[in-house]
Amino acid sequence: MVRTQIQMQEDQINWLRVEASARGVSVSQLIREGIALFRAREERFPEEKKKRALAAVGRFSSNLSDVSERHDDYLAEAFVKEVGHGK
Repeated sequence: MVRTQIQMQEDQINWLRVEASARGVSVSQLIREGIALFRAREERFPEEKKKRALAAVGRFSSNLSDVSERHDDYLAEAFVKEVGHGK
């Protein structure tokens, strides 16, 4: 492991100390676990996928003006159609 030094707000270190004590782990272990969780989340949603998804927003038209209000109804109807077609 590599030793490092960080600066944080007083309330942050206080929370970490209380939480680490409650869990029976060191503050360092709690920080490592937090970094692992953050990293896993970031790796699950890479930046390129985010960019592609945002690029698709607004590119398609259903010609329906109430999709934001009735999206659940439209989704249910689509599922019924798929089941009816044996998919």
